[in-house]
Amino acid sequence: MQITGTAALVTGGGSGLGAATARELAGRGARVAVLDFDGDKARAVAGDIGGIAVQADVADESAVKSALEEAAAAHGPARIVVNCAGIGSAARIVGREGKLSIDLFDRTIRVNLIGTYTVMSHAAAALQALDPLGEERGVILNTASAAWQDGQLGQAAYAASKGGIVSMCLPAAREFATHGIRVMAIAPGLFHTPMMEGLPAELADKIAANVPFPARLGDPREFALMAAQIVENPYLNGTVIRLDGAVRLPPR
Repeated sequence: MQITGTAALVTGGGSGLGAATARELAGRGARVAVLDFDGDKARAVAGDIGGIAVQADVADESAVKSALEEAAAAHGPARIVVNCAGIGSAARIVGREGKLSIDLFDRTIRVNLIGTYTVMSHAAAALQALDPLGEERGVILNTASAAWQDGQLGQAAYAASKGGIVSMCLPAAREFATHGIRVMAIAPGLFHTPMMEGLPAELADKIAANVPFPARLGDPREFALMAAQIVENPYLNGTVIRLDGAVRLPPR
């Protein structure tokens, strides 16, 4: 899929991996819509890259539908869709004094997994109505996590949500194949994101020390580069790429 001149939508585009991806795609000539729960952050990134901002909670289907329609009215239906919106709340399944974390699990699944599914569903429906550009109509890229395979203590909800994203990648790609729509996923490891930046420097350094090579946290631009490479390579479809410097997360 050619990026230059193509309409793109990035969810969670107001910060972190999403913002880096929005900037990378815009730098390659895409017309980018930045979708984020935080409208101010979305507008800030969109203003920097000459894109548009749309505000929505991806866990709210009606809000997603309206946001995608707003983006399409400005740029046309997005042929490049990158789902980065997500939350990383952590809690033990059974915490102190027997406190349960069912509410956190529900919210995490709703935002990370159902939110991704909802955006993908509405985006794919719009793509199916478009004429193909060469072999394909578009590409949908979802964000999983290395925690899908080696989730740490307290990450049961997060790991489950990201594991769901991985599990639906191949069946979604197979379903949309007849329409020329590819579906891929990236499972990032430890990256410089707002979640990591909130940690004490000593703890962040300890976490980074677990990465074999390069022995550092990932740069969001490296995630964005992978996203762009997936968009441009038409034979990448239905699979998940771990982007992690060969790290395997310890139990805690």
